[in-house]
Amino acid sequence: MIVLKAPQDKLLAVLQSVAGIVERRNTLPILANVLLRKTGNALQLTTSDLEIQIRTTADLGGDTGDFATTVNARKLIEILRTMPNDQTVAIENSQSKLLLKGGKSRFTLQALPAEDFPVVQEAASFGPTFSVPQKTLKNLIGQVAFAMAVQDIRYYLNGILFVAEGKQLSLVATDGHRLAFASATLDIEVPNKQEVILPRKTVLELQRLLSDTDTPLQMCFAHNQAKFNFGVMEFVTKLVEGKFPDYNRVIPRNHKNEVTLGRAPLLACLQRTAIMTSEKFKGVRLNLDPGVLRVASNNAEQEEAVDELDIDYNGDSIEIGFNVTYLIDALASMGQDMVKLQLQDGNSSALLTIPENESFKYVVMPMRI
Repeated sequence: MIVLKAPQDKLLAVLQSVAGIVERRNTLPILANVLLRKTGNALQLTTSDLEIQIRTTADLGGDTGDFATTVNARKLIEILRTMPNDQTVAIENSQSKLLLKGGKSRFTLQALPAEDFPVVQEAASFGPTFSVPQKTLKNLIGQVAFAMAVQDIRYYLNGILFVAEGKQLSLVATDGHRLAFASATLDIEVPNKQEVILPRKTVLELQRLLSDTDTPLQMCFAHNQAKFNFGVMEFVTKLVEGKFPDYNRVIPRNHKNEVTLGRAPLLACLQRTAIMTSEKFKGVRLNLDPGVLRVASNNAEQEEAVDELDIDYNGDSIEIGFNVTYLIDALASMGQDMVKLQLQDGNSSALLTIPENESFKYVVMPMRI
């Protein structure tokens, strides 16, 4: 049976859309494979790592009929990448193997039985389904993902908190030293508050798959699972169990000193000053005085960097230290021209926001320098 017959670029795009979660090393060899299930003319492709499952359906030609098998996803992608874009590629079933043909090339690939593929069992009941444009969710993730923890012992920090309440969808990420909050308005009202933690790998994969379009994405949450549908893709993931920190208590209120300044000049100033920090110690010192912001750093070799920005500020004189990476990450993830920096004193956390916009808040703890 000819399982599929399609142009190389079309088949490669479909495969790459589901293969991002396939790990190079697996406890189960079949998890390195993609499940191909042919029903009539439609071909369904499924990948899984036991935590996340991605499924898409495509019309890739070939014979009509019912057939299912699994084949190594990365090998298939690597073979296709070496072929010309406009070449027609065919995959045929040959006993317990698959035969891939393209031009004068022939590849025989080992197949494993479809019934051995561990399909993720979906939760029995999900909460209400609500939708947002794909680019809205992609932007929200982009505004907070950098603040996620990486392999923190507090496992609930290794991901993003999704909160859907009323007509608002909020995303929050923190690694204990900084916190990023971003929100958007939903088209419909969510009847009950939905609150889940999506794992780090899920977040990064969603960010890769979402498009910069207004095409809607449907999502719904169960107590241990989340499901996303966009276009022909279905994305199911396990959730992180645990209690996320109360972010409302972390976000400071009523800081008395604030300054609005250009995002790009501040970012460039911090990047220049960061050159004189060391790999182990990324601290910079900010001195805020009426009319001027001074940024300074030094290292163990007695080298020093000092930079100044003229600002419109008439508040208290404040000296405060920060991990410069935390400030650069936040500024680099924002697209606005202006940012607002709010401070209480040299020992309290700083709040970075967008002027006249409550949808983004970034909190960063000070460090001793």
